[in-house]
Amino acid sequence: MIRTITAIAGLCLATAATAQEVAPVDVDYDDMGAIAVSLSGAPGDATAGQEVMTTRALGNCVACHQVSDLKAEFQGSVGPSLDGTGSRWDESQLRGIVSNAKMTFPDTVMPSFYKVSGYIRPGDAFTGKAGTEPLPPLLTAQQIEDVVAYLTTLTD
Repeated sequence: MIRTITAIAGLCLATAATAQEVAPVDVDYDDMGAIAVSLSGAPGDATAGQEVMTTRALGNCVACHQVSDLKAEFQGSVGPSLDGTGSRWDESQLRGIVSNAKMTFPDTVMPSFYKVSGYIRPGDAFTGKAGTEPLPPLLTAQQIEDVVAYLTTLTD
C-alpha cells in the first residue's frame, strides 16, 4: 500500500515537473480572450512579476499604467490604472489580457506580450526594415505568469 501511494505521488510530481510550456501559436483563448491554463506550467512569482512590470527592458507596464503600490518613477497615464486589477478580473482573464489584450479589447493600443505573428508591419511599407515573422514574444511564458501573479495581488 505504501509503495503504491509513493509511486502515485512520484508520478504526480514527475508530471508536474515536466509540464509543457504553451507556445505562443498554441495558446487557447476563450471567446472573451481569457486563457484558462498556465502558459509555463509553473506558478507565477508576484515579486518577479513586479520586476517585469517596472523594468524598461522587460514589460515596462508602468510606462502606460499607474500602480499606487509601486515606487516606480514616471508612471504612465495612457492605459487605465492597475489598482484593484485583482478584484476586477480573475487569473485566466488577466493571463489573456497580458498575453494579447486585443483578444479582450480589440481597440486597445496595449502591445501583445505573448504573440509571434499577425502583426501589422508598417515598417515594411515605409522603410523595408521591419522584422519578419515569426517574431519572438516580448515576454516569456513564465514572465507572463509572474505578471499575472503580481496583478492578482492588486485588490481593492
